[in-house]
Amino acid sequence: MTTETTSLNRPLVTASVMAATIMQALDSTIANVALPKMQGTLAATQDAMAWVLTSYIVAAAIMIPLTGWLAQRFGRKPVFLISVTGFTLASALCGLATTLPEMVLFRLLQGISGAALVPLSQAVLFDINPRENHGKAMAIWGVGVTMGPILGPALGGWLTDQYSWRWVFYINVPIGILAYLGLSAFMPNTKKIAGSFDFFGFLTLSMGIGALQLLLDRGELKDWFHSGEIVLYALIICMAFYLFILHTLTAERPFLSISLFRDKNFLTSNIFIFIIGVVLFATLALVPPLLQNEMGYPVMLTGFVTAPRGMGTMMAMMVVGRLIGKYDIRLIMAVGLGMTVLSLWQMMHFDLLMDESSIIYTGLLQGFGVGLSYVPLSTVAFSSLPQVLRNEGTAFFNLLRNIGSSIGISIVQTLLTRNTQINHATLAQHITPYTLHSPAFGTLNPTHPSGILALNGLITRQAAMIAYNDDFELMMIVTLAVIPLLLLLRPARKASQDSAQIIAE
Repeated sequence: MTTETTSLNRPLVTASVMAATIMQALDSTIANVALPKMQGTLAATQDAMAWVLTSYIVAAAIMIPLTGWLAQRFGRKPVFLISVTGFTLASALCGLATTLPEMVLFRLLQGISGAALVPLSQAVLFDINPRENHGKAMAIWGVGVTMGPILGPALGGWLTDQYSWRWVFYINVPIGILAYLGLSAFMPNTKKIAGSFDFFGFLTLSMGIGALQLLLDRGELKDWFHSGEIVLYALIICMAFYLFILHTLTAERPFLSISLFRDKNFLTSNIFIFIIGVVLFATLALVPPLLQNEMGYPVMLTGFVTAPRGMGTMMAMMVVGRLIGKYDIRLIMAVGLGMTVLSLWQMMHFDLLMDESSIIYTGLLQGFGVGLSYVPLSTVAFSSLPQVLRNEGTAFFNLLRNIGSSIGISIVQTLLTRNTQINHATLAQHITPYTLHSPAFGTLNPTHPSGILALNGLITRQAAMIAYNDDFELMMIVTLAVIPLLLLLRPARKASQDSAQIIAE
């Protein structure tokens, strides 16, 4: 696909593709901070409002695996344009919604339409760039994919405070229009590959993924396996994935090509992207509520002190092209993962009296570490994968990243709730008339109702802080455990390494 015309239009195609990518990546987190305001406008309960997020997540998860087949059957450009159009229209409809059923329906359409944007953008950047520029292309792509979720809460909070929660969705409209115009004018077409559709494989995979996302999203709310709803999801997951694996191994033309998993680099890279999804998004889910709920930070200040995480990621991606050209990709990833481990070790020692500098420094370090790992990983994953499998490969790669983020967020939030309760009970055991004379308790009066409430608040905050530290420790251990798997990766082809270019001069 790298023709002379493509070469001339490459910057415009890249800009258009990245506009669509950032639009979709932002939407994965930007709506979260607007939920309380939306709840009042739509007159819905907190339980019902959870479906605003769940419907989007489940729809996107189900549609991502279908991206590869659609791009091969109908061509990548038509699928991309339809996805951008659908996502933009659905965003506008979300902003116009007046009832909860309308909002859930439009979010569902948004998830269906937007699922293809990130994997297709990755495939496009691979194809329009020569092999020696793949590191540079993945750095640009990685900025959009990682910066969107990081900046989403801050941007969503600012739009909600200054304007209305509806602008959280309206902001996608101009971006979507520009992306559509650029893609329709400059994006090259791809060959259509006719092939049969494995309906049974898609059905079982989508049922398994959909049930998994529902289980992860609603498990904590429903007290996990004490709920019949969660047990039902678990049964569907087991049965659906069992049938899918059995069918894939025996079918002549399965929905997901087995050839993908014969590539050692691709297989190992998917393990890494799963772990990165867990660590990156779980941390994003923990830090803002820690700052706002336990330390009293306003939304705008929270966005300010967490923004350096995105700056660190961008800085890493601006130098990683040079590093790929000079050093073994596995060494670069080891350094990035090591920096991530160091940042999580520092976050294990967070306390309620720390100042903003601790948040800024650890966020900058972790963002740099993730960026240093993400680009080489995205490059080496497809370094030896045939081009004919690229649509399917990028879809599966991004699917595992999303599943990793869902599992990570679900685990840390569940542990946070339960460990806070356990820590509260443990700390309360040590409160006696003698300890109440400590300066830490000030002048509160434990014999008065207001004093009892204040004392309970102090204990709860300390219990929650310990629970947050435990979550950060768990993510550090997970990251450490995956580092030895770097030995399973084969270095990218020498031609790719020797010709890697820097991102910005």
